[in-house]
Amino acid sequence: MPMNEQPPWGQKKKPSSPEDLLAALIQKIRDSFAGRNQQKNQGEGGNQTPSPPQNFTAGIGKIILIVLALLIFQGIYSSFYTIDPGEVGIILRFGKYTRTTQPGLHFKVPYLEDLTKVDVKSVRKEEFGFRTRAPGKNSVFDRRGFTMESLMLTGDKNVINVDWIVQFKVSDPVNFLFKVRNVPQAIRDASEMVTRRIVGNMDFDYVLSNREILAGDAKQELQKQLNILECGVSIVTLRFLDINPPDPVKPAFNEVNEADQDRKRLVNEAEETYNKVIPKARGSAKKIIEEAHGYAVQRINQALGETNRFAAIVQQYQVAPEVTRQRMYLEAMQDILPAVNQIFVMDQKQQNLLPFLDLSKRGQGKGAETNN
Repeated sequence: MPMNEQPPWGQKKKPSSPEDLLAALIQKIRDSFAGRNQQKNQGEGGNQTPSPPQNFTAGIGKIILIVLALLIFQGIYSSFYTIDPGEVGIILRFGKYTRTTQPGLHFKVPYLEDLTKVDVKSVRKEEFGFRTRAPGKNSVFDRRGFTMESLMLTGDKNVINVDWIVQFKVSDPVNFLFKVRNVPQAIRDASEMVTRRIVGNMDFDYVLSNREILAGDAKQELQKQLNILECGVSIVTLRFLDINPPDPVKPAFNEVNEADQDRKRLVNEAEETYNKVIPKARGSAKKIIEEAHGYAVQRINQALGETNRFAAIVQQYQVAPEVTRQRMYLEAMQDILPAVNQIFVMDQKQQNLLPFLDLSKRGQGKGAETNN
């Protein structure tokens, strides 16, 4: 029965998918070669010359058309691609970089250009000295087997245990794909080199108390090294999570810390006492000095005033001696008499003393006390 003729029991079932179509094509090719081998064997066994099968050329032509149709369908299907947000597409033509495409729907030449998608939005992380086994709110960390990553030697020849993380993003997708074969491993190697060098140049106590400063220096130095290597990444965070002495020396280290804390406490108490006593003494000394200056100024001004007053009195005395003398006498008596308890009036003609009767309130009170 010819291939283009329908069977009497109905229409042939067509393949429902490209995979089924390809499987049917392979089966037809196998059947074709199997028919040729069978005809060849029959020709060798008999005297008759085998004749070519009918419509063999038409069958081969259909196979070629099917293959071409599959290639065309595959080319059209692979010509259009979509880049998701946060990604970029790197197009290679015959293995050479051609262009970078941004998020959206794009077209590429089928069978000539290859596409590689790179995530440039996600933050990637490398951990040193530990590994996160169960991330989340209560993360679970594992430090077993990673001691060699975290053990370091400080500048004063002490051993310290430093755990840190490096977070980075892809900044140049082309360099990230083609300049360095294994970018995460390059970041790990460069980070260990930079961190060990920075910690090795500092003392043990400085490393313990200045982790933020050291992390900032390590981040800048690591970014410089990665730029030289052209890794195509930018460092987002480099953070020292845990800095402790090794477990065998922790008891001695704690004793040293306690002694250091006691020393600092005593120093603080001494400074507190110093701040209380010394400023008070300085204030008292300054007060005494200022009072002495004030007293000196007062005495000088008083002496100058008395001098000027005496000079004025002398000038008035020279003009009117009797009046001035009488006024000076009255002023002196005005200051003296209020302080005198008994007053006697002396008269040249009177032979006996005549007491002066004080009729003021003070005198009356004194006389009442005497009578009582």
